[in-house]
Parts: sequence; structure tokens; C-alpha cells
Amino acid sequence: MSVQQQPPSNLTNLERTCREIWQTLPNPVPYRGSDMAVALHALLTHALVALFGMGSWVSVNSLWVELPVVVKELPEGWNLPAFLTVLIALGNLGPLAVTVSHRICPGRISEPWLIRSIYGLSLVSAGFLAVFWDRRVPVAGEDHSVAYLLLAYLLALGCCTSNVTFLPFMYRFPQQYIRSFFIGQGLSALFPCVLALGQGVGRLECRNSTWGNSTDAHYMEENFSASAYFWGLFSLLLVSTVAFVVLQLWQQNDKKQTEQQDGAAKTQDGENSEDSYPLRSSDEETTREADKAVEQSFWTMRNVYLLVLLGVSNALTNGILPSVQTYSCLPYGADAYHLSVVLSNIANPAACFIAMVLLCRSSIVLGMIMVAGMIFGGYLMVLAALSPCPPLVGSTAGIVLVVLSWSLFLGLLSYLKVVIGSLLHEAGHSALLWCGGIIQAGSLFGALLMFPMVSVYHLFYTGRDCQDNCTQ
Repeated sequence: MSVQQQPPSNLTNLERTCREIWQTLPNPVPYRGSDMAVALHALLTHALVALFGMGSWVSVNSLWVELPVVVKELPEGWNLPAFLTVLIALGNLGPLAVTVSHRICPGRISEPWLIRSIYGLSLVSAGFLAVFWDRRVPVAGEDHSVAYLLLAYLLALGCCTSNVTFLPFMYRFPQQYIRSFFIGQGLSALFPCVLALGQGVGRLECRNSTWGNSTDAHYMEENFSASAYFWGLFSLLLVSTVAFVVLQLWQQNDKKQTEQQDGAAKTQDGENSEDSYPLRSSDEETTREADKAVEQSFWTMRNVYLLVLLGVSNALTNGILPSVQTYSCLPYGADAYHLSVVLSNIANPAACFIAMVLLCRSSIVLGMIMVAGMIFGGYLMVLAALSPCPPLVGSTAGIVLVVLSWSLFLGLLSYLKVVIGSLLHEAGHSALLWCGGIIQAGSLFGALLMFPMVSVYHLFYTGRDCQDNCTQ
């Protein structure tokens, strides 16, 4: 008869709770508090990295989601999306400057300092946006929303620059954490959508017209104002900032513990400061000398292939298809549009979770995933081109197909991007810098490609709400 071991009296509450949870498991192995502490530390690090990644694009995503509300108040009206597209394109001056600085002064760019600057700029801009977003200024005899456009540009500048600073910063962590970072990037699109759904963006009801038998669309008032929404954006950025600060503090603490365990201080060569020393796990620390050789051999056919897949997938997911999402979904109704937006943004972090368990390294399989994603994307482009009368309009099958296509399209290509990011992590710090640059370049190419088609030549059409747009 075995006697259950009693926990020592000097355990902390957290350790005692971990022991109790451990003993409830079927056939538990002998409990070791240090193992549980390490597992808890790793779990919290994954969560903090995800919140850190959320701050990368949450600002621009929030601006797009809130457009239906702000266009009703700003003098530019529905020309505002065209202005916003140009401002985001100009935001690429930030990553261009960072990339050039890395080439001119290699090893001298402090990524933590840049990240802190990005967070500071984004927090200040979001706070001012919540207060001054509806202010008008006369320019050349016409009113313009100068405050909104200026602050939107500053937010876009921070988001664009994050691609070439946040990803290289993740080289300080073991490979598995980069997948949590991409989960956070998925949350940067999901959280603004959830906030907008709570606000009630785009709700309408069809009312009988006073003239004849037709119906008119009546847009319902939002549950809270655009100012409150932008304060919500400020809160999300603040949470992401706190996550980054905690990660920095943990890095410093882990570095001190590693130095204490090693005993004698290691030789100082000017590369062990807080902002430039890449703190990694103890196993990876021993292979740091090999990283330089790995980075020198980065330009292999496989890595070029991965970068091409990464660029094309980001052009599709961040530029081409988002430009026509309303045209592909709204003919099937507002519910189909909202379901497509929410479920596709849920598919993004879900695909990242799958990548944490199943990481595909086969170039052929990655190419097949790319082809499958392009098939669903092609179907959505056909729906947008045939708007306002695409196939199966007015049927449940049409709604199911468009929602499923959007979810699988973003899910497959999100998985592809996470896998490529993880594989490039193995190629060194400069590989992650190229990874961020290609992501931004692909997104920019897709946006610039679609801008004249949608906003200049108006090649896509949408029907009027509450009316049958397909009657012959």
C-alpha cells in the first residue's frame, strides 16, 4: 500500500496549486516543481508573444473596420478608402528606411529601441485619433479631415515598420515562439472585428417605402461612438506594449540567471548589451557561432522559393482579396458578409495553432497548399467580378460557399505563412528581416494592383441594399 506524499509546507500557493493539478492526472509521473515552473513560464511566454504580435497590425485593421462609421461624418465620404490606401502605401517609407539602415550599418540598429518608438508613436496617435478624428480643416476652400488623415498615416507608418522590426526581434526566442507571434498577428484582425460587431457596424433594416411597393434601407445607430472605438484601439495597443515590456524584463532576468549559472563572466565584445544581445535558450546559445555561416548561405533555391510563396500569399491575403471582399459577400446579404469576416479572421489564428502541432517542411506540400488557397481565392474573385449577381445568389448554398471559401482561403494561406516564417527562423536573423520585408512588399504590391481597379476604373459593382438587383 503506497502512502501519498504530502507537499512540503514551504511551497508557494502557485507551486501548491500546480502540485494539486498534477496529482489529478491519470497515472502521473513524480511531480517536479521545477518542471511545472518551466512549463508555466513557457505558456506565459507564448501568451505574451501573441499579444506582442497583435500590436503589429491592429491599428490599420481597426481603421479599415471602422470606415463605415467615420465616412458618415468626414467630408471625404466614401473616397476615404482611396486616401487610406495611399497613406498605407506611403507608410512603407518606414520599413524602407530600416532596411537601408541595416545595410549601411549592419549590427548597429537596436530593434528593441525601434519597437519602443513604434509603440510610443502608435499610442500617441491612437489617443489623439480618439479625440480629434472628426475635426475638419479648410484646405483650398474645401473642408478636409486633416487630423484623421495625418494620424492614420502615423498609425500606418508604425504598422508597416513593424514587419521589419518585430519579426527580426523574434530571433531572440526559440523557433516555436514565432508561431505564437503569427497567432498574435491573426488576433490583430480578429479583435477589431469583434469590437466592431459589438459596436453594431453596418446594421440595417429594410423598411417599406412611402412611395410605391419598394423598400428602403435604414441604417441603425451604433451602440457606441467612433471615439469609444478608437479608445478601444488604444487599449489593445497598450496591452501589446505591456506584453513587450514584460518580455524584455524576462529576457534580462533570464540573462542574469544564465550568467550566474555559468559562473565566470564571458568575454565582452561589445555585442552583449540589452538591445543587441540575442538572448536565446541555452541549447541555441551554444550554436550562435554557426549562425553567421547559416546566414551567409541563405540564398539557396529553397529559401528563394519560400520567399516567393510568402510574397504571393501576402499579396493575396493582405492586398488583392480584401479589396473585393465586400463585392464577393454583400450580394449574399449582410449576414454572409459578417460571417465571412469573423470566421475568416478566426481561421487565421486557428491555422497558427495547427502549425504549432504540425509543421510541414515539404516544399511540394507547401506548393500544393498555395495552389489550394489560390483556387479558393480565384472563386472569390469570380464572385466579386460578377457582383451584384454572382452564382447562387439568394440561396443558402451560395452563402455557405462564400463563407467557407473565405475561411479556407485565409486559413490555408495563414498556415503557409506561419510555416515559412518558422523555416526562415532557422536561417538566421537576416532571414527574418527578409521575411518581414517580403511580407510588406507583397502586401504593398497587392494593394497597389487593386487600387486603380477598384477606386479609379471602378471595375467592380455592388447592388443597392434592400432591393432585388438581379431582376431582368
